[in-house]
Amino acid sequence: MRYIKLFIFLAAITAAAACSGDESMQRRASDMTTPSVEAVQARFGSLPLQQRLSGVVQAQKQVEIYPRISAPVEEVYKQDGDEVVEGEPLIKLRDREFMSRVQQAEADLRINRARVKQAEAVLNEAKSQLRRQQSLYDRDLSSDIELESSQAELQSAEANHELALAQVDQSKSTLEEQQELLAQTIIRSPITGTIGQRNAAVGMQVSSSTQLFTVGDLNDARVTINLTEQMLGFIKKGQRTIIRSESMTDQVIEGEISRISPFLGMGSFSTEAEIDVENTRDLLLPGMFVTVDIMYGESEQATLIPISAIYRHPRTGETGVYVAPDYGAETAPVEQVDSSNPPPLSQPTMVEFVGIDVIAQGRETAGVVGIQAGDWIVTVGQNLLINNESGSAKIRATSWNRIIRMQQMNPKDLLRDIMNERMAERSAVIESTES
Repeated sequence: MRYIKLFIFLAAITAAAACSGDESMQRRASDMTTPSVEAVQARFGSLPLQQRLSGVVQAQKQVEIYPRISAPVEEVYKQDGDEVVEGEPLIKLRDREFMSRVQQAEADLRINRARVKQAEAVLNEAKSQLRRQQSLYDRDLSSDIELESSQAELQSAEANHELALAQVDQSKSTLEEQQELLAQTIIRSPITGTIGQRNAAVGMQVSSSTQLFTVGDLNDARVTINLTEQMLGFIKKGQRTIIRSESMTDQVIEGEISRISPFLGMGSFSTEAEIDVENTRDLLLPGMFVTVDIMYGESEQATLIPISAIYRHPRTGETGVYVAPDYGAETAPVEQVDSSNPPPLSQPTMVEFVGIDVIAQGRETAGVVGIQAGDWIVTVGQNLLINNESGSAKIRATSWNRIIRMQQMNPKDLLRDIMNERMAERSAVIESTES
């Protein structure tokens, strides 16, 4: 509503400027009491239902790079904006300590393997000794105590052999762990993409909590939006969306809602939806804020008017539109407006404020009751009619396209265009006077 008020204020300047081309308005005081406004003809039809939300852009494949070990940075291979492929080195950390640990683990493994050989020799000797004692015992040449002693020695040798084998396995695991840590001194890109948000310099001490880079595939983007609990009743997966950004000027990107999380956040009672968009490298960048319009259906058919025609009367507080009931009997709707040669102003004709009820509202148009399709309604210059004692105005027919385009412009661009039009019209008046 605040934007609509600003639009009406700026549009009033347009209406006043449009009248500056009329020499009689500048020379005759009587005519200056009759305001000039722009009007369009109300239509009948269904209104596209839209929900406008704010979204945040991410790369579809976007990964933050963190080290898994703590060490100083020795080399940085990539900078912001560089392209990388999966597995390509990004950073080298100091590896002297990790190489020493690997060498120590290799030495421990060799020692434990030697112990296994020793344990195997003792085990084999214990097996041979038991066989001899068993043979003597079978011939009554050995006592029970000697046989039991040989059996105990075999069990001890077997236990020592198993312990030596376990120590070898432990040494292998330690060696693999140290080799993995050594490999982590070279930090590689997990995906193919573009480098950004570099936070690494030679000599810098990093740890597992230090974010070094962000890598993302900028060819495809993902826009994340928040949906309230109520929106889940009418916004569904697959619905068409239109994505806009101030940096894209007149360009828009269309897509569909790709997925909706079924879980509402605790306390916020909202959830996230995602829109996958392809081939947006030159338009959308990760971290950008965008406006997302979700098309979720159509209203019932009704009388349609531009949003800017809706006016809240400052005296009564009533919401309505200014209607010119006697205008347009012989005036055809305008399809296009040439700013250098706009349609002519009418003779003063009656205008009246009519209350309306808005039954459906889209981004640029609204469905209303209280007026009829075909009525001419004021869209530019309502402020000029508040204190209009005569109850009449000069009307210039304008096009829906012009009004919709003005509604879509931000105030800065709207004011710039208004001033450009005004200068062009003044130039035309001067040329006409001189001729």
